[in-house]
Amino acid sequence: MEQRYSRESRCYKTARIFPTDVNNHNTLFGGKLMAYIDDIASIAATKHCRRAVVTASTDSVDFLQPIRPSDAVCLESFVTWTGRTSVEVFVKVIKEDLLSGERIVAATSFLTFVALDQDKRPVPVPIVIPESEEELKLHETASHRAEMRRIRREESKKFADYLTVAHPWD
Repeated sequence: MEQRYSRESRCYKTARIFPTDVNNHNTLFGGKLMAYIDDIASIAATKHCRRAVVTASTDSVDFLQPIRPSDAVCLESFVTWTGRTSVEVFVKVIKEDLLSGERIVAATSFLTFVALDQDKRPVPVPIVIPESEEELKLHETASHRAEMRRIRREESKKFADYLTVAHPWD
């Protein structure tokens, strides 16, 4: 089975926060940060798989600190775990006060991607090999997250059976 080091998927994105990026609380719109997260996570997943991937789930986005226009954000992502056809990607969001240089983790997120062949069918992915302390800890705790994803997906499918699809005006 093909293998790749977690570091091979690692990638970074840095962005400045502008007044048009903030909400009425003068903090970064959550949706804007979520778009950054999905973008960088998809790059990490693609680098690991070296084929097309699709987002299967955004397991969590935990907003830990507000991000303000005086900050820049640096997103770091890498593959932490692999299933048969899926990869788990971790994204760490660090805010940096551009005037003081203070850096702090502002958000974390886990996403799952599925690798696809030319016919858009799931295909096996390379096994990930963690090395750093951070990579090892995330890899060690991944099976629990994978089980929680499986349970949540089953519950979501059951719940969807109760939802209506009719137009609200019907």
